[in-house]
Amino acid sequence: MSIMNILIVDDERYSRQELVHLLNEFQSVTVCGEADSGEEAVLKALQLHPDVVFLDVEMPGMNGMEAARTLLELKKPPHIVFATAYPEFAAEAFRYEAVDYLLKPYDEEQLKQTVKRLEKRIHGAMKEEPSTRKGKLSVDIEGEIHYLDPNDILFIYRDDKVSRIIVKNGEYEVKMALKELENRLSSFSFFRIHKGYLVNLQYVMRLTPWFNGAYQLELEGVTEKLSVSRNYVKALRAELEL
Repeated sequence: MSIMNILIVDDERYSRQELVHLLNEFQSVTVCGEADSGEEAVLKALQLHPDVVFLDVEMPGMNGMEAARTLLELKKPPHIVFATAYPEFAAEAFRYEAVDYLLKPYDEEQLKQTVKRLEKRIHGAMKEEPSTRKGKLSVDIEGEIHYLDPNDILFIYRDDKVSRIIVKNGEYEVKMALKELENRLSSFSFFRIHKGYLVNLQYVMRLTPWFNGAYQLELEGVTEKLSVSRNYVKALRAELEL
């Protein structure tokens, strides 16, 4: 039986202890760590690589929704389960691909069903996980199929209703969504630095603090500086640095 590593995030110590106690009843679960804030959750996720993060919503500083958004941008994002006393955030939670939304005080039967869902998700993904792909990105340009070498792509950004692919010697305008391009390039070294920008990490030269926690990124062969949202900075540095 494969063991799921779970990170528990809650600013209330008692709530963390209660959830640890309940999860320890499951043979398929190991609690690999705890965090008391959204910021610490991101750092612990980078260090521990949990399969699942149980995430409170209302926390000082970075709240649970903001933390979930950042966690989902990691190279191998964990599955998210929200665990909170606030039912009104449920609809928003599922925008972040949450496996479940648990309400405090915890119901043991509901938690059991949540663990079963997680087992199906994780074990199913392990069976279907593809090997690293090689190949070219196919894009439709005015009815013609062009094949782009991903290693030649510097960055991609969303411009109104189109995506613009910037390569070493020019650019391509495609009607493909940025998320679809990100999925197609998932086996290459691309990283989301902003909701509208995807960059090739091979060409990163410099990361400079800007304002309000945001940074500016300089790429080899690109004159303009690209903005890195503060929600993506920690994950970006973790991808770049040894």
